[in-house]
Amino acid sequence: MKCWIGFGSNLGDRLGNLERAARELGVERVSPVIENPALVLPGAPMEWRKPFLNAVGMVDWAGTPLELLARLKSIEAEMGRVTSERWAPRVIDLDILTFGDEKLESEKLNIPHKAMWERSFVLDPLKHLDSDFALKRSRELRGSNPLWMGIINLTPDSFSDGHSFDAIPGLIEKFEKENVQMLDFGGQSTRPGATTLTAKEEWLRIEPALKRVSERYRGRLFKPLISVDTFYPEVASLALELGVDMINDVSGFARPGMLEVIEASECQYILMHSLSVPADSNLCLKTEDPVREVKAWAIQKLEDLSRAGISMNRVMFDPGVGFGKTAAQSFEMLQRIDEFLELPCRLIVGHSRKSFFDFWAKRPAPERDPETLGASMRLAERGVDVLRVHAPDIHARAFRAFQEIQSC
Repeated sequence: MKCWIGFGSNLGDRLGNLERAARELGVERVSPVIENPALVLPGAPMEWRKPFLNAVGMVDWAGTPLELLARLKSIEAEMGRVTSERWAPRVIDLDILTFGDEKLESEKLNIPHKAMWERSFVLDPLKHLDSDFALKRSRELRGSNPLWMGIINLTPDSFSDGHSFDAIPGLIEKFEKENVQMLDFGGQSTRPGATTLTAKEEWLRIEPALKRVSERYRGRLFKPLISVDTFYPEVASLALELGVDMINDVSGFARPGMLEVIEASECQYILMHSLSVPADSNLCLKTEDPVREVKAWAIQKLEDLSRAGISMNRVMFDPGVGFGKTAAQSFEMLQRIDEFLELPCRLIVGHSRKSFFDFWAKRPAPERDPETLGASMRLAERGVDVLRVHAPDIHARAFRAFQEIQSC
């Protein structure tokens, strides 16, 4: 029986605890890991407010629900969890969320888990495994946790930054420390006026970095998802052969062959709206309602993906802030972000350091992190699922503080 299991830890080596428990249980798939304030009773000691790492995993269980419960309790005991007051800190916390389609109510066990629909720390990771099951319910809970996608540009001509191959390990270590859940590698600048590389040239830039990061995470269950930012089907195919998790396609599968590459794989896919790649500041939407036009485009493209047999569980939509939009249109899209949350897939926004911030703060691109951070907190509060930013470690730290104060 396919079962969703909730994992949590806020003592000791939290990530190591999740990894050990998942391996003991024999999970087949795992969600990204999110960090949440501890759920505590009023008046609980301050030392109980240790933040949790939470995740969801899928296990194929051959026995009964009660036998699965007994196995979870056994793993908890083996890992050193002791009986304590309710919601006290714990080395590991394991919960049965679902057991196939079965329903059960008893003194020992309730399936589905009674509180799962009220807990963002369950639904937020689960929607990245099964959006059909969890996305709509997570939308109903304000204050959800976004995933942070760190931008790793292997481009000397990026509009904002560029990273050498030798700088990659240090950058990834910095992101890991703050539990950045996605790493997006790009070898081609898409800034206005950029020179377009061939597929071969782009691949030569990113292949060494992808091999290094693949080796770094070999054998680990809980690790960042690796994304490749490309509009070339050939590059996407080669990246998938190296085991990347996601293709970030800024062209919206405008290139012949990209749809077929995605269809033939099991990867996740980011569908982005754009009018041109690289971006052309002279080519912008000609409409009084940019949100309605981009949303209509998204609906049509999502239908095309569905007809090709690609599940919405695998798809994220990016409205393409700054790509074929004026500064005013980009600003309006962020103001009206709730309208994109009505789409039947997860939503990702890439607003980091973009030029539309000059609307109110004229700064060079590398100095726009404060403005980016302010926008990110608002987008996270509204329920955007993934935020793609240049300084994800700083964003994760700021959001933790935001959550802690909000939870008091």
